[in-house]
Amino acid sequence: MARKKDVQLLVPLETYLSSGVHIGTTFRTKDMEPFIYRTRPDRLNIFDIVKIDERLRIGGRFLSYYEPSEIAVVARRKHAQHAARKFAEIIGAISIVGRFVPGTFTNPEGKEYVEPSVVFVSDPVADREAVLEAARARIPVMAIANSGNTFSYLDLVIPGNNRGRKSLALIYWILAREYMLNRGMIEGRDKFPVKLEEFEG
Repeated sequence: MARKKDVQLLVPLETYLSSGVHIGTTFRTKDMEPFIYRTRPDRLNIFDIVKIDERLRIGGRFLSYYEPSEIAVVARRKHAQHAARKFAEIIGAISIVGRFVPGTFTNPEGKEYVEPSVVFVSDPVADREAVLEAARARIPVMAIANSGNTFSYLDLVIPGNNRGRKSLALIYWILAREYMLNRGMIEGRDKFPVKLEEFEG
């Protein structure tokens, strides 16, 4: 693992730690092993914060290839909904929170139908229907993945705690800031006009 003090992180290490973004579940898959730093005595898997940081940079850059209106943000889990909605509001993306209506990406006759160019889900398990529909429609999918998730039908993974409200708020806040920076919507990270607390709800 890279020594954290030698790496310029997107936010201070203390901010990552206090959000719990690095705390996974007691389950781990082979797909997620490269992102895991260690397993605690209580069997919780701990993510490498440097690798989370690296993936957040990649994720922000990846999303920035798309216009805001081409991005659909999906969040079924209650703790993810406010942060996902705020992310969509700030960058101008499509927000799909709560229940995902079948056919949203595949049925042009449906009332909820949208045609995004990329889908960003908060949890590949809770948002499984959205992931499968995106795959059928050949839409790339980015996901926040916990230690027990797999890469099935996912094109890009952001490793981290996708169950904690503070963790999700931090991930979405960083990605919104990175997106706007990469799109030239702000001149620097210190110019991002929204406070982290606004993503926490």
